[in-house]
Amino acid sequence: MALLHIDHVPETVKVNLPLYVLLPDPGKMGDLPVAKRKVLYLLHGLSDDASAWQRYTSIEALAAAYGLVVIMPSAGRSFYIDQPNGQNYFSYLTQELPQYLSDVFNLRPAREDTFIAGNSMGGYGAIKAALLHPGLYAAAASFSGALSLQILSLIADDARRAEFAMLFGNLDQLSGSEHDPVVWLQHAAKNPDDLPRLHLYVSRQEDLYPLSGMFHAACQSLGVPSEYHEEDGAHDWFFWDKQIRLFLASVLGPL
Repeated sequence: MALLHIDHVPETVKVNLPLYVLLPDPGKMGDLPVAKRKVLYLLHGLSDDASAWQRYTSIEALAAAYGLVVIMPSAGRSFYIDQPNGQNYFSYLTQELPQYLSDVFNLRPAREDTFIAGNSMGGYGAIKAALLHPGLYAAAASFSGALSLQILSLIADDARRAEFAMLFGNLDQLSGSEHDPVVWLQHAAKNPDDLPRLHLYVSRQEDLYPLSGMFHAACQSLGVPSEYHEEDGAHDWFFWDKQIRLFLASVLGPL
């Protein structure tokens, strides 16, 4: 695979961001140009950047086997939201970045050929994008995702509390706010047939373990189909490397 590292300044974020893109090598293009290939947006977690999935997993080998284009953006510690300071990471992810890729690479996949996934904070961003912009994606996956922000209100002694409050406002009022995944779900549930397929993966030995189960239960109560998978493991790249394989096998077929 060809690995592209692009440093660019999105208008929505107003700061230089690294962007990693996996494309087929010239000899592997065949009769299927980039414009007609399936595309996976792959989002990183809180402490990583665009390079994480490329560095820590087998995503390049998987992309080569499937003939897949993989887009790995950077979002800092933003939780992929449009921030109060005017750095609009969610708008970048769902609007400016797809348009940029279309303009530069002629990459404009159909909805049925577009997927989004992420780990931890990236799982939060992937599910948000899928529920608020369902017309963009055929399927979405959360790997150990932060699918309930109520956990943030419980970290009274955590040094990150002030950081998260700058992003979300009063952490004690997150439930029912625009940042609450259940609120996105309630809105999306009005048209469940239009939604991407939701895939939830979580390990039993991690702090965020209850959150995916809670979100899956909310999906069930609202009549939104979701596939839930849990197994032993930790909040780490060993687990996420395994789960990205399972997700791609589910939506693209086994290798």
